[in-house]
Amino acid sequence: MDVSAQLRHAPQAAESGPDFSELIAELHRGLPAHCVLSRVEEKKPFECDGLTLFKEMPGVVVLPENEEQIIHVLKTCKKMGVPVVPRGAGTGLSGGATPHSQGVLLGVSKLNKIRHIDPQAATAIVEPGVRNLAVSEAAAAYGLYYAPDPSSQIACSIGGNVAENAGGVHCLKYGLTVHNVIRLRIVTIDGDILELGADAPDAPGLNLLPVFIGSEGMLGIVTEVKVKLIPKPQLARVIMASFASVEAAGEAVKNIIGSGIIPAGLEMMDKRATHMVEPFVKAGYDLDAEAILLCESDGTETEVEDEIVRMEKVFSDCGATRLQTSSSEEERLRFWAGRKNAFPAAGRISPDYYCMDGTIPKSQLAYVLNEMVKMEAKYQLGCANVFHAGDGNLHPLILFDANDPDSVRRAEDFGADILELCIKVGGTVTGEHGVGLEKINQMCSQFTREELDAFTALKKAFDPDMLLNPTKQIPTLNRCAEYGRMHVHGGQIAFPDIERF
Repeated sequence: MDVSAQLRHAPQAAESGPDFSELIAELHRGLPAHCVLSRVEEKKPFECDGLTLFKEMPGVVVLPENEEQIIHVLKTCKKMGVPVVPRGAGTGLSGGATPHSQGVLLGVSKLNKIRHIDPQAATAIVEPGVRNLAVSEAAAAYGLYYAPDPSSQIACSIGGNVAENAGGVHCLKYGLTVHNVIRLRIVTIDGDILELGADAPDAPGLNLLPVFIGSEGMLGIVTEVKVKLIPKPQLARVIMASFASVEAAGEAVKNIIGSGIIPAGLEMMDKRATHMVEPFVKAGYDLDAEAILLCESDGTETEVEDEIVRMEKVFSDCGATRLQTSSSEEERLRFWAGRKNAFPAAGRISPDYYCMDGTIPKSQLAYVLNEMVKMEAKYQLGCANVFHAGDGNLHPLILFDANDPDSVRRAEDFGADILELCIKVGGTVTGEHGVGLEKINQMCSQFTREELDAFTALKKAFDPDMLLNPTKQIPTLNRCAEYGRMHVHGGQIAFPDIERF
């Protein structure tokens, strides 16, 4: 099944749907009129997230301004059996915030206050609509910052980061969102308040905090997040290492980690990516290299100088054709600006791009990149690779034309093949963008039905009626059968009695 068909095949509410006039009247009892959007022109901006291949007009859009209003929305939808799709800033890239045509799209962008920064404890309490970068900007006065830094950090919100377990170029050393969140306050579909996590190192009962982070809005709505802040390092320098082949660059990634060095960031860009970015940002990239690595060290001046020497030796031993180390903070930021602006730079050379997200063992980097070159020929589409090499999180940018249906189909098939390849080499279908609707078919390949049923049971523990972000992330048995992925265990095909399509 192609990607664009997934919404058509996803189970929806009864065709007649709820009585929107009655629903709107109920919503108005707890929200100001300007927080409930029902006209087509008001709802149009919310029809998709950053993955524009999926579009669906929501039944109603609500933009609550506080927790009390969120509770009213959820209680109303629970009573009326109306699906609810949470939405942050809408920068997600897996269709996780694609609306439900018979439901409510609940945006949290108006909950955008930084409530408290504690410089002694190095923590911040923020609302879900606060932009990622705004946290670091506010903490800078205390010499602190928030480590997870997705490329969309200027726009993406903390609530969305929690939903997708977002990462960024510095997650190799400092961790993903799950490693930097201390406590969450959430509202369940019943309108109840839950607090997950604790200020102490441990808390009584089951640790549900990491269960909720990355759950893509399927378990509850976040209203408050307490995050860790870390001291801004005294010094940071980045090496730009050039290589004559992706194999050599992949070997260098493996050897850096194998030598016991954990860089603050370790990113790879292939030749197509550097040629795409350099005219846009003028970062000073080596355009003759088949691949470049950006490898950062941070800490005290002594620590950085020692680590830079060790890193340069590893790169030289792996055949680096050029090594350039930032000599100033301005140059360091310019090197990273190219990496962080790779996605918008794609618009200079292609009408559209499709950003994939899969994770593979670092030892398989060269093999997977070379297989993607073969896929470019197979699908007659270009692909630029720019990704988190240090933890094997790939972000291939498939270049296509959304105005050409055949180009769209080839892009979708190309993306599906990349995800299947990630699974084949021992990786996963997502690293930080989530599953949403985009990767729901590949979940049938990644997991057994028993595992998927366990995911469903967990969701039902929070949301028995399956109203929160339905049809996302967890594929149905029928979908897996139609996708045709038949897992074989001990020579036996699972569920042999199911009709295969």
